[in-house]
Amino acid sequence: MVERGNANLRERFVGLVKEIGLLPVIKARCERDCLPYAQAMYDGGARVIEVTMTTPGALGAIEAITSELKGKLYVAAGTVLDAGTAREVILHGGHALVNPALVPEVIDLGNRYGVPVCSGAFTATEVFNAMRAGAAIVKIFPAQLAVPKYMTNLKMVFPEVNLVPSGGTTLENAAEYIRCGACAVSGARVFMQYDKIEAEGLAWLTRQVARMIEIIREARKDLPELP
Repeated sequence: MVERGNANLRERFVGLVKEIGLLPVIKARCERDCLPYAQAMYDGGARVIEVTMTTPGALGAIEAITSELKGKLYVAAGTVLDAGTAREVILHGGHALVNPALVPEVIDLGNRYGVPVCSGAFTATEVFNAMRAGAAIVKIFPAQLAVPKYMTNLKMVFPEVNLVPSGGTTLENAAEYIRCGACAVSGARVFMQYDKIEAEGLAWLTRQVARMIEIIREARKDLPELP
């Protein structure tokens, strides 16, 4: 069950991200698409999702999803780049804050209100600074520029960090990111294929999420020991 406004929110959010291994991203063309997309992702097995603030009407969409799927789905806001936006997300029912870069004021505000932050980072220095600032998860972005073994390198020096690559993860490479030390993967393009959704309906999105979760589950069955 989704809980807000208590000390367990960070633990439960991070726990579900790690358990499912997937934080799928909604980057919709209009607000009204977000709730059906969220429902389709939930039907595919997602229990945490992200709605980017670049989506028109993102705050309204987050509020609608958290209301309609209350107790079922955690909703993070993505591309949160300042404290003012972070505050609005929390007021509209968002359960977590995600950004593509290290933004200390967003981490500070999230920590102040007990809302977990998935902070963007790329270099080892940025990862360290995100951890030191109190980020619950570190999002390696853009993952397209970081081969999966980059996760292994980071875990070697920061074994306690929760790494989630985003921006370039696919059905073909997700398993390797997991085997190399990522606790989950995230992304929009693998799910927001509008032509597929228009041609095959929301069932295509549900199948895509379910397939990614199954790939991650299989990858975890025989994980290699990291150096």
